[in-house]
Amino acid sequence: MSDAPARAPQAGAHPPKHETFDLRAQTNTDPKGFIRPVDEYRTMPWGLYMARPADHDRFHYLESWLLPDLGLRASVFHFTPGNEQDQDHYVDVGVFEDHGGRWTSEDHYLDLVVRTGTCTEVLDVDELFDAVAAGFLTARAAETAVLRAFDAVDGIAAHGHDLTAWLAARGTPIAFRD
Repeated sequence: MSDAPARAPQAGAHPPKHETFDLRAQTNTDPKGFIRPVDEYRTMPWGLYMARPADHDRFHYLESWLLPDLGLRASVFHFTPGNEQDQDHYVDVGVFEDHGGRWTSEDHYLDLVVRTGTCTEVLDVDELFDAVAAGFLTARAAETAVLRAFDAVDGIAAHGHDLTAWLAARGTPIAFRD
């Protein structure tokens, strides 16, 4: 038996966030249910690319690659002036599935911030623990999320903290707009 105190779920624990990517309708339904028009969807054997405008005060455009086999969503946020962030890529860990042209995602809390050539930072470990404690995510799903995050951090670090180099070496080449 452990001497560590039991961890109570935080008041801010929340269920996993879900999104829908509808290729036929050219829309992306965000976790709050807002339906956003998409400029481009592109499917590849390893995933789905999405590019769309954003009506957010901190960023005006979003590009993402959903990579189901890796359990990752790699994104580039195009920030508005004065809201730039020290990051090149933002990576969400989760489950991403294609349902015949209608993709879905379930975010499993862990995020990676990649600063190319410098470091890769893991965020929101506390959210993952809180979600498990609150019953929003199974221990098995949490373990899978942690293993996927560790695999990604290890691979990205081994390639000079370069997300696209790591993915290309895995046979999963991705590209974003300039």
